[in-house]
Amino acid sequence: MNDRQQPTVFVVDDDDAVRDSVSELAESVGLQTKGYSSALSFLESFEPSRPGCLVLDVRMAEMSGLLLQQRLNEMGASLPVIVLTGHGDVPMAVEAMRNGALDFIQKPYREQALLDSINTALLKNADDRCSASADDSFQHRLSALTEREIEVFDYLRHGESSKEIARKLTISPRTVEAHRHNLLQKLEVSSVKELLLLLATHQPQD
Repeated sequence: MNDRQQPTVFVVDDDDAVRDSVSELAESVGLQTKGYSSALSFLESFEPSRPGCLVLDVRMAEMSGLLLQQRLNEMGASLPVIVLTGHGDVPMAVEAMRNGALDFIQKPYREQALLDSINTALLKNADDRCSASADDSFQHRLSALTEREIEVFDYLRHGESSKEIARKLTISPRTVEAHRHNLLQKLEVSSVKELLLLLATHQPQD
């Protein structure tokens, strides 16, 4: 696994001492880190494809942590955010939580509390990426279906039998069975029951 595939703890804080201490803490348990002294410098080098999490100070010059979080949300970034906050910044941290931050931790932080939060964030990011990858794979398989197979697929996922589908499409039940066999193969499932379980996870649009 190269550095860009390995989960990274991105630390954005304009306080050099805090940034360095968070980085050293994460590195002490074998995590890869990358520090930034401003939100703008992080945005300039941000790569959505890189896995990890973001440990973010809320109060910074030029661009606040809240504004950076807003920019990431607008970009559709899935990077989990942990907010570091001073005592007077708690209302800002609460707002960050409302905007999707995973956790907020007050300075001076307890090392184990921050590590626990980082580990939770990294696990969430890994789960989100697995789900996105599975969705992409499923959509790719769906795109291989013919127009007629899509019609049969739509009826199947709404519980219609082969005879009912044949009647609605004015084709023979044997032809429906052939289309069903083909679409199950293309979707890499062995039965309609397995197909319905798959759909329960992916929920294609009506």
